[in-house]
Amino acid sequence: MLKSRRVDLILSKLKSCVRWPLFWIVVRQPAVEAVAARWKVINWEEWEKKINDIKITKEDMNKLVMNFLLIEGYVDAAEKFYMETGTEHIDLTTVTDRMAVKSAVESENVAEAIEKLKVLNPKILDTNRQLFFRLQQQRMIELIKNGKNEEALDFGKELLAPMCEENQSFLKDLERTVSLLAFESVEDKPHLRELLDMSRCLNIASDLNAAILTNQGLLKEANLRTLVTLFYFWQTLLLDLAIYPVISRTTKFDYVDLSALS
Repeated sequence: MLKSRRVDLILSKLKSCVRWPLFWIVVRQPAVEAVAARWKVINWEEWEKKINDIKITKEDMNKLVMNFLLIEGYVDAAEKFYMETGTEHIDLTTVTDRMAVKSAVESENVAEAIEKLKVLNPKILDTNRQLFFRLQQQRMIELIKNGKNEEALDFGKELLAPMCEENQSFLKDLERTVSLLAFESVEDKPHLRELLDMSRCLNIASDLNAAILTNQGLLKEANLRTLVTLFYFWQTLLLDLAIYPVISRTTKFDYVDLSALS
């Protein structure tokens, strides 16, 4: 009874943040069945029948694929998929523009990214000052990496210093960035070396992409990625309720029949 209530509680919490019918078809139905039959050993034949009994419409699957292509920025593939399936069409221009901004940051060209973003929607940076600061900080880092130290200092004084006066929490990051100018090499200084790491650019680009998606009224992550995450969450939870074939975390999604080990 306690575990049943635990599942119901988690279900209710997830329902408030997951507004996708396919999730409840694929995940909730087996969860409820497992609660009713907890501690039951379900062999492969029974499990396969349960999976085959779950009906997912082609329309839902097409929407899932299209959502993934749009959120991830695969414009050409989305256009071809639309032509083949007739799935609800979305203006792909906004996707192209969003990916152009993201690509500019990943290419360490923040100045270009900001200009493109101003055309796409200038309010995004006005309403997200922390993201704006990180972009401008990255722009200063790019100048330092290119050996333009004096230009970097002037940039910091003119643009970043005033932002630090508005928000004191930015000051530490600015000081760290300026510290890059004091050393010929930062290999033995991890707190400074990370500023020059490419992963920083990629993280900023990802956060900027998420901000644009939110501004456009879209989810930050594709439904398919969310579904996979929730799938593994529920698979782990259901192992406390029943023994059944599980999918291992491999690219091939291999089944492991735990019932054969019971």
